[in-house]
Amino acid sequence: MTQDRVFVVTDMEANGLRPGEHSMLSLASVAIAEADGAELSRFSATLEPLPELTTEPATMAWWAENPVAYATATRDPRPAAAVIAEYVAWVRALPGQAVFVGQPLIFDGGWVAWYLWRFAGLRLFHGPRPGKPLFEGGGVDLASLAMGATGRRYAESGRSAWPEAWYGDHAHSHCALDDALGYAAALRMLLVAARR
Repeated sequence: MTQDRVFVVTDMEANGLRPGEHSMLSLASVAIAEADGAELSRFSATLEPLPELTTEPATMAWWAENPVAYATATRDPRPAAAVIAEYVAWVRALPGQAVFVGQPLIFDGGWVAWYLWRFAGLRLFHGPRPGKPLFEGGGVDLASLAMGATGRRYAESGRSAWPEAWYGDHAHSHCALDDALGYAAALRMLLVAARR
């Protein structure tokens, strides 16, 4: 019998664009059952910036224009090592094989991959190099799924082109948990569309 899969819809915020040079500020994931789209669990945390890393001026200028979002993304930070240890334990406790979901996958996945390797010695996905993966397969990119499930063209598949209804009642606020909840609502809708 095949084990059920759990989609781990993830969003994160950072003080720059490059993991290893800049720091992740917040991380949130919403676990969704593949079978029926039910929410199974949530994870949300803020991380202390790594002292040896820098910030990116353009990103920090954007945060300065969005002070409420920045306050949320940086409230009550904890050491990155502790947050990542808790995240790994949370993923492993989910009732099924975990599949990472990002919007876009390459951005959120890149950051989570770097932090997993640095603080837990884990890979995000299976691959040719050593290290045990935390997630199954190669993950799901929501924009790509939107193209396949709805027939939208590439230019219509990115987040800025999505109908507001796809997000349910969740505003895209740049609070990692709010955004992950909105992406989880979109995933539910896209899974239904893909099964038609």
